[in-house]
Amino acid sequence: MKKVLSILLASMLALVLAACTANESAGNEENDSSNDNNDGGSEEKVLYMNNGVEPTSMNPPIGFDANSWNILNNVMEGLTRLGKDDTPQKATAESWEKSEDGTVYTFKIRDNAKWSNGDDVTAEDFEYAWKNLVDPETASPAAFLAYFIEGAEAYNKGEGSRDDVMVEAVSEKELKVTLTSPTGFFINLTANPAFFPVNKEVAENNPEWYAEADTFVGNGPFKVTEWKHDSEMMMAKNENYWDKEAVNLDKVHWAMVNDPNTEYQMYKSGDLDSSAIPSDMADQLLDSEDAVIEDQAGTYFYRFNVNKEPFQNKKIRKAFAMAINQKEIVDYVTKNKEEAAYGFVSPGFTSPSGEDFREHNGKMVEPNPEKAKQLLEEGMKEEGYDELPAVTLNYNTSESHKAIAETMQQMYKKNLGVDIELANAEWNVFLQNQKDLKHQLSRSSFLADYADPVNFLESFVTDSTMNRTGWSNEEYDKLIEKAKNETNDEKRWEYMYEAEKVLFEEMPIFPIHYYNQVVLQKPDVKDVVRHPVGFLELKWADKE
Repeated sequence: MKKVLSILLASMLALVLAACTANESAGNEENDSSNDNNDGGSEEKVLYMNNGVEPTSMNPPIGFDANSWNILNNVMEGLTRLGKDDTPQKATAESWEKSEDGTVYTFKIRDNAKWSNGDDVTAEDFEYAWKNLVDPETASPAAFLAYFIEGAEAYNKGEGSRDDVMVEAVSEKELKVTLTSPTGFFINLTANPAFFPVNKEVAENNPEWYAEADTFVGNGPFKVTEWKHDSEMMMAKNENYWDKEAVNLDKVHWAMVNDPNTEYQMYKSGDLDSSAIPSDMADQLLDSEDAVIEDQAGTYFYRFNVNKEPFQNKKIRKAFAMAINQKEIVDYVTKNKEEAAYGFVSPGFTSPSGEDFREHNGKMVEPNPEKAKQLLEEGMKEEGYDELPAVTLNYNTSESHKAIAETMQQMYKKNLGVDIELANAEWNVFLQNQKDLKHQLSRSSFLADYADPVNFLESFVTDSTMNRTGWSNEEYDKLIEKAKNETNDEKRWEYMYEAEKVLFEEMPIFPIHYYNQVVLQKPDVKDVVRHPVGFLELKWADKE
């Protein structure tokens, strides 16, 4: 990842406007959309993908996760789109200008940008969508991404008005955006699904426009044609897309199968063109010709709830963090060639001086059973515990999450002499409970929304919707605020280095591994782009 992201970020710094911010079985198919490779007739190129589960939401400001992004990124499009080289390219916007002080952007929307229903995509559609993103009533988990826009944070926190959000449709095809301060990665950010437009007229006539195939209106390379909730979805090439000539596939069929072994069997039988690798088969499949291993900027980690016993005590949190051996988990449990994580910001983000963030800050936490046991004893003494309160580790239902949780359970028994309970729940229930701070200790993940370390670190400022730990630290908040507003890039990175150190001194979280993208993919499938910082891209995908 280091090399890929270093090249990405270096190229973006060189360009003034650029920034540091499943799966399928293939075969030709008849027009009836069945999965039979029949002879005769007009054959279509249909890609078979697995999304794992139902999208959380197809409403851009709400569907803020990979389960939604995989599909949203292919049926909608922002002002920019990440290209094959992972840098932002012109998309719905055909051009833009930036003011001398770097705070005002003016975008020109393509004259031939259309919605899937034939309507023109307008600047007003973007203004409507972006203001909805930060509308407090929307309650978008992605709203914080827009805080770089003047007036957005105040409106989102109920301290300002919608009119104060500095996103303005100057004309039908011209959008003006004013930022709070120069933000080098802003153009990269506009490719994020949270910043996709919404057809204002459609949404005002039907507030649930995004909930069914026959009402969904997008502006991307594909359109939604069928949707059987919790089962499958079909996308077809969008003939109204401005760049439709670049789209090779006729259709994409999405399964929603949440078991890696079932997914792999579907891949073997030809019902999917791509599949995750079951961990118990990793040794034999990772070296196969079908295996694809690519970079991804993100971290698999655990959150403590600092408001629930016993994790109100910092030493006890550190004990539980240091009792875990990350290297053993990636070597013997996940087995997908992930890198064990000892900090929160993943490798691959290069500073102005050319130094990788992760290498500069080094290891923030390491396994140390003896120290962990000592800290546990000290923490229990501080709290007056003769016996440690019962601890439950929560995870969302998944065989891979279960395997990691069971391994951690064994490590706590061996290294701390502590018996913990395990509990799982389906994703939506688990996520809501985590947001409501009902868990003591719970698994989590972070995938970068834009290519800058501050995106990782801003998750844990006080009251962030992404925090979900109950932790609050004034020094940390100030460091992140400084990092977001500092125009001197070297100083900005120093603030971020210091912020991560504060985070691990307090230890409201601890990491397990950095993400990569490991899939099996049929040899006849070409040009599926999996961005290290970004989203699954099928615009250029093809099947031979």
